[in-house]
Amino acid sequence: MSAAASLLVVAKAPIPGQAKSRVAATVGDETAAQLAAAALLDTLEVAEGLGWPVVVAITGDLHDGARAEELITACAGHRVISQRGEDFAARLIAAHHDADQGRGVVQIGMDTPQVTTAHLRATAESLEAHDAVIGPAEDGGWWALGVREPGWTRCLTSVPMSHPETGARTSEALARRGASVGSAPALRDVDTWEDAVAVAELIPRSRFAAEVLRIVEHERWAG
Repeated sequence: MSAAASLLVVAKAPIPGQAKSRVAATVGDETAAQLAAAALLDTLEVAEGLGWPVVVAITGDLHDGARAEELITACAGHRVISQRGEDFAARLIAAHHDADQGRGVVQIGMDTPQVTTAHLRATAESLEAHDAVIGPAEDGGWWALGVREPGWTRCLTSVPMSHPETGARTSEALARRGASVGSAPALRDVDTWEDAVAVAELIPRSRFAAEVLRIVEHERWAG
C-alpha cells in the first residue's frame, strides 16, 4: 500500500489576514502569509519526492496569496481540488473521498514543513497493518491521518478540532467505529511564532527556515 497510497495535502491559500492567525499576532499578517507560503512550498517539495499520487485540497485562491506564482507552479503537477463542506471536519471528509483511489489516503496539512518522505512512508507502512493511522502532533492534535478507505473519516464529525485532545479524541472515535488504529512519528506543528522558530531549526536549508531567518534579521535591524 505504501507505494500506491494517495497523499492528500489539505491547505489554505496564504492570503494575508487569513493565514496563520496565531503567528500573525506576533509578526503581522503579511509576514505570517509569507511563512505559510514557504511552509506549503516545502511540503509540496517533499510530496513531489514521494512518487505517490498527490491531491492538493485548497481553500481560498492561490492567486491572491503570498508567493502565488511559485505555489501555482508547485501545484501544477498534482491534482488540485477545492475544499467543500460547511465546517473543517466536513471539508476533511469530502477531501478524503475526493482523493481516494481505492488504495488508501495519507492526509497532511501545511503546518509541518519539516516532514520528510521517511515520515510519510512510515505512516503508509503503518496503514498496511491498520484501518487508520494517526501521526500525533506535540500539542495534542495530529499532523497526519491515514485511512484505508474514506468512510473511516466520518468519525471526524464528533471530534473537536484545534483542541489539546484532538489526537486522542480522533483515535477514540475511530476505535468506536471499529477501526484498528496505528501510529506514525510525532511532529511539532507550526501554530505560533515560537513553533516556527523551533521548526526552522530542524530544517535550516528550507524555504521556511530562510523566511524565519529573514524575519529575525529584520526585527534585529528594526530594533
